[in-house]
Amino acid sequence: MLPDVTVVCPGEAAAERYARMVEFVLERRRSQILTRLDGPLEGRRILFAVPLDASGINCGFYDLLARLRTHPGCLRGCVGGVLVDGDGGLYTKSVGRELVLAANLAGCAFPGRPLVEAVGDLRNFAVQAQNAGCSLEEAYRMAAAGLTRRVLEFSPPRRKRPSLLVLHASSHGTSNTLALWSRCRERLEESCEITEIGLRNGTLEDCAGCPYTACLHFGERGDCFYGGVMVREVYPAIRAADGVILLCPNYNDALSANLTAAINRLTALYRAAPFENTAVFAIVVSGYSGGDIVASQVVSAMNMNKGFWLPPGFCLLETANDAGTAVRLPGIDERLERFAENIRMQLCTDV
Repeated sequence: MLPDVTVVCPGEAAAERYARMVEFVLERRRSQILTRLDGPLEGRRILFAVPLDASGINCGFYDLLARLRTHPGCLRGCVGGVLVDGDGGLYTKSVGRELVLAANLAGCAFPGRPLVEAVGDLRNFAVQAQNAGCSLEEAYRMAAAGLTRRVLEFSPPRRKRPSLLVLHASSHGTSNTLALWSRCRERLEESCEITEIGLRNGTLEDCAGCPYTACLHFGERGDCFYGGVMVREVYPAIRAADGVILLCPNYNDALSANLTAAINRLTALYRAAPFENTAVFAIVVSGYSGGDIVASQVVSAMNMNKGFWLPPGFCLLETANDAGTAVRLPGIDERLERFAENIRMQLCTDV
């Protein structure tokens, strides 16, 4: 019989607070604790618990990354969450982001908001502690318990004919990313309802950081102070979508400005309508290298921050420079077929 939760604790767990937290989340649960991965862990509910010293380094963590990156499918059918406990004030989120991307490409799904991070003085829990009327460590404990519960209960919905929203900011004439999506779309049209929205017209304003109460007020009405294409087209499409696909050419190792603005503007809607039942996928094309950097930005922005759930193998990562070369890459048709089939498997009831 599988344990309720498998805890992967890379490296040496010397910190007392970290040890207390792991003990707390495992209380009254059947558990297995591993300090390293020596083989596949299929079909498990996993909590990755990573302690960091003040430098943000954990040598065992890098051994874990190496294992995940070189053994595709070793976490097939797993659902995961990540707890990072640091001595300093930096690196907890970057470690969590690296781990989620590597585990996802190894077959692990993640519910929305799968990272609980604790900096050395726990100041990142100040708001939660104030709202709950408790200490910083108690707020940390509640967050860790909530994450563990979400991992154990996670069961994303599936539809007979799911709705897919595709967001892009590219030109059809020259974009390798759009060319790959066009080939992928052909494989999905029979099983999914597909809506495409282009954000290339230059009228998309970025979020300017309204006060929380103002953002909440507009979000409850499905609106935003800045209006525009986000309110007219993107918000209604997001509400109706079972999955969102971001088409992400690599611009200077970053998401394009319009896609970034669109993600930022989702805050108003997120406050009123959580995205926990909406999947996020991505097609990332780099001219030279760095696709993993852009993919990790999608992970942190859409999954960790906005709360979209992350299906296993959520992204297609390709390298192509001149226009038209992506569709001629060796083996691209097979990879596109696998990517499209994965979308169908994650969202459709009849697959």
